[in-house]
Amino acid sequence: MSRKLRNIAIIAHVDHGKTTLIDSIMKQSGMFRANQAVAERLMDSGDLEKERGITILAKPTSIDWEGTRINIIDTPGHADFGGEVERVLHMADGVILLTDAAEGPMPQTKFVLGKALAQGLKPIVIINKVDRPDGRPEEVIDEVFDLFVSLDANDEQLDFPILYASGRDGWCTRELDDPRENLKPLLDLVLNHVPSPNVEEGKPFAMLATLLDSDPFLGRCLTGRVLHGKAKVNETVKALNLDGEKIESGRLTKLLKFEGTERVPVDEVEAGDIICIAGLTEASVSDTICAPEVEQPLKSTPIDPPTMAVTISVNDSPYAGKEGKKVTSTMIRERLLAEAEVNVAITFRENDNKDSFEIGGRGELQLGVLIETMRREGFELTVSRPKVLFQNIDGQRSEPIEEVIIDVDEEYASSVVDAMNRRKGEMQDMRSSGAGKTRITFQAPSRGLIGYQSRFLTQTRGTGVMNRLFHSYAPYKGEVPQRRNGALISTDQGTAVAYALFNLQDRGTMFIGHQSPVYQGMIIGENSRDQDLEVNVLKGKKLTNVRASGTDDAVTLTPPRNMSLEEMMAYINDDELLEVTPQSLRLRKKYLCPHERKRMSKVQEAC
Repeated sequence: MSRKLRNIAIIAHVDHGKTTLIDSIMKQSGMFRANQAVAERLMDSGDLEKERGITILAKPTSIDWEGTRINIIDTPGHADFGGEVERVLHMADGVILLTDAAEGPMPQTKFVLGKALAQGLKPIVIINKVDRPDGRPEEVIDEVFDLFVSLDANDEQLDFPILYASGRDGWCTRELDDPRENLKPLLDLVLNHVPSPNVEEGKPFAMLATLLDSDPFLGRCLTGRVLHGKAKVNETVKALNLDGEKIESGRLTKLLKFEGTERVPVDEVEAGDIICIAGLTEASVSDTICAPEVEQPLKSTPIDPPTMAVTISVNDSPYAGKEGKKVTSTMIRERLLAEAEVNVAITFRENDNKDSFEIGGRGELQLGVLIETMRREGFELTVSRPKVLFQNIDGQRSEPIEEVIIDVDEEYASSVVDAMNRRKGEMQDMRSSGAGKTRITFQAPSRGLIGYQSRFLTQTRGTGVMNRLFHSYAPYKGEVPQRRNGALISTDQGTAVAYALFNLQDRGTMFIGHQSPVYQGMIIGENSRDQDLEVNVLKGKKLTNVRASGTDDAVTLTPPRNMSLEEMMAYINDDELLEVTPQSLRLRKKYLCPHERKRMSKVQEAC
């Protein structure tokens, strides 16, 4: 069977076209009827994945090509989910490295390729989107080769095959000027270049759990690759952790294989198969699921520690409970515990009173995805500003450092360099990338990058692109100045009036519009000066009998500034919170009463 099986993973930087390429592969492999309606980005099945156009969870699928079953694993491209990519590579015997024909290798390309090469995998390189008008495929191939060399690829890995493709249009070729017909060259190359699974005959059943999710009918489901032996439904197995300690014993109540986008029940699985099992309640990612006689766990990658955390607590604003049904700390706690159980990249801690919870993750996007998911489930909560998690390494207080690659127009390069220097970033490289663009590489503390994305877009007039990737831990870099302007704070509770907003527009940028509900202590805008300013947005126009020229002109409001959930999380200061409800996102002060705010600021100054 193993001779008719191939396991491959598709890896790339975010938005280089992995999921779109898999769509085209599935359509051309004959999975769908000729008249069947097929959605775009089939593998991005979650609502947030569809809306944001990114892959959040790695997902396997399979196709049949010329009598061979090809298991394909779609992986996330965003750095916040890089740990999942690293684990998924254990299921693959080969990888397809996708690189954008214009952007070339990016930070996540370097990260995932380095992991693939370290595991001894031989990549197939695809230069995707070669039909882009700003494409430069020949230069990109040179950059990819340089990347392989810098990552210490061996001679066999350096001899990688190259294809040129457009995943969206469903074609690939061996040479740029070959006829652009279909994806047959790629699928044939997979059969010839990727080895079949290396199976050791006669060993008892053992599989490595790589992905974990929850199913309403099956319960906890573990996905992984069978490394040795065979297993049948209802057989007894046990779970071992990385230290070889037994976690639990149980029965395989369900065995499932992947066919297209579906999980199909089967009675038996063999070595080399990528499968999903149900029936175990304690086993998690990186554990070995094996026959009772097995004593040694399979080699695996430990789960990366979180680098960033937010504190989540009950919504105690005057509008609490008006939109959501799940508002108590008990409900929030149970939901976060359930998330920590299936999402191994999330860590959970609670305070002594069990009314606030610290949730750790790999970055703002990962934490934002969790909060957005809870919001859609009907939860109301408040979220603090993200904080980085320090570690004690060799007796020194150390903080996470990120590699930041910035592509900007040449005219904005100096202002970006200046801003990064203030955030304790150290420039590693600066080079022209053609067409008036400059690529600058920094190493900067994660702490200094919180909230910089929106300011960066303002600095570059929306033309800059910033990519970040965790690099290492380094000794504490010192204080990072926070130069955000002060907040405009509402003095009363009620509904904002257009007349009041119009008169306050000169004071700064508004976050709310006409008829928006507000309350005392809510942040309704950003002051044009450094200090906070309390304003009355409920003040209407006084009605009198006197009429004068110009007093009855129409009120013209500047559209309010809209921010995403992650932008709001990064925007707030330490004395502020983000109120999250199913229909609203509001910024507020931690202490709503102005007298309490003054008292707490004096207490902090005294400390």
